[in-house]
Amino acid sequence: MNPEGALLAVDQGTSSSRAIAFTPSGEILEVAQHALGQIYPRPGWVEQDPEIIIATALKSMHEVVTRLRQRSIEVIAIGLTNQRETTVAWNRRTGLAIYNAISWQDRRTEDLCHQLAAQGEEERLATRTGLRLDPYFSAGKMSWILDNVPEARAMANRGELALGTIDSFLISRLARTAPHVTDASNASRTALYDIRVGRWDAELCSLFNVPIDCLAEVRDCAGEFAMTDPGVLGARIPITGVAGDQQAALMGQAALHEGDVKGTYGTGAFLMLNTGEHFVRSTRRLLTTIAYRIGGRTTYALEGSILSAGATIQWLRDGLGLFDRFEDVEPLANSTPDSAGVYLVPAFAGLGAPYWELGARGAIVGLTRSSNRAHLARAGLDSAVFQTRDLLDAMRVDGVTPAALKVDGGMTRNALLLQRLADILEIPIQRPRNVEATAWGAACLAGLGAGVYRSLHETEALWRPETTFMPQLDSETRQRELDGWRAALRAVLSRGQ
Repeated sequence: MNPEGALLAVDQGTSSSRAIAFTPSGEILEVAQHALGQIYPRPGWVEQDPEIIIATALKSMHEVVTRLRQRSIEVIAIGLTNQRETTVAWNRRTGLAIYNAISWQDRRTEDLCHQLAAQGEEERLATRTGLRLDPYFSAGKMSWILDNVPEARAMANRGELALGTIDSFLISRLARTAPHVTDASNASRTALYDIRVGRWDAELCSLFNVPIDCLAEVRDCAGEFAMTDPGVLGARIPITGVAGDQQAALMGQAALHEGDVKGTYGTGAFLMLNTGEHFVRSTRRLLTTIAYRIGGRTTYALEGSILSAGATIQWLRDGLGLFDRFEDVEPLANSTPDSAGVYLVPAFAGLGAPYWELGARGAIVGLTRSSNRAHLARAGLDSAVFQTRDLLDAMRVDGVTPAALKVDGGMTRNALLLQRLADILEIPIQRPRNVEATAWGAACLAGLGAGVYRSLHETEALWRPETTFMPQLDSETRQRELDGWRAALRAVLSRGQ
């Protein structure tokens, strides 16, 4: 391992853009973060301003690089990780987006998904991509842009339009003259990429009416993608690692062996199970995805997606005004021993795995005159816990019973949440010393691509648990709470059908 210099990770997420500089041994040197807002043009539509995405990412990177240079530390390489299915269309010549970024949370393409499902296309898509016909993924968003944004399809036909995920868009602006590139993990979330053979699928592109020439060249997750333009960060710095945020977290958590499971709790929550070199089809509606591709060898994963985790807490704060700061939810929820029978099903934009119910909408169940804001706060935290249990049960049916769950993400600073996960999942919950697992995974890829590490497994020894939360709840109480959750869930799902 080469110990000199810093690895710069750019974590472009849903609610913020962050830059974190790590030593090759995993110590954090500098951090900068800038918040992002969201745009809601209509119910179910979620967008972000692409220029603000770029501006916040560049500002964060510039601040970190400036502080490093003040300490006489140079950046060895850059690793990028990003909110995955969020989709951008931009002019190849100018680099400017022609429409807002359409968020992974956006549901505007429900009708298209229903139409294709009615035509019997679900199985073909699942067999090739491991995904489902759902607005969550990028293909429908690309199709919508081409059909609804003036001149978009004409630009595509003239070879002037690039379609891609945030990683591709960010690389194009960092390098200015870069080729249109992405990595295998991000490509696997578009519903246009055949993850069995590793190429864009012409038939699926035709199905969604997306010109294949608008899509990026797909590369391994570690290797040289581009060099930053000197005018951006004051030097030419290689971008040598790229992965979607959940895949980066898997690597940052050193879940590199078949059967390892990690859970990331941010705006949404995501469980990812490493299945090695095996493309595993779930029997319980989990997704099959590319975890990473290195040296031309693909590692696969099963994934379950909770669409609203931290977003639920944000809604309790901003929508209901129950508390002032995100971190205030923990003492408020801790002020009551339980939710007093109140359950919150956060189907604000439908429900993800393992339910996949597009029409479901949120509900608060079990309210009485004695219900108060502490009960609602507790129910909000518990909603992420119960959904995690449902995902873990699905993985168990698919043949995997993890011995522990490694967790990361902003919500995992909440000790109550982690104790509730241990109690309801009935397994130890391990929070690492470095909770910035997503950024660290991107840094690991950058280091691998730049030759700092000889293999990804060299980074395993750098993972350390900080705290382990053990199950404490008695089985009778656990079962009663699960029964209440499932009753609330059935009520929501029956309305969505």
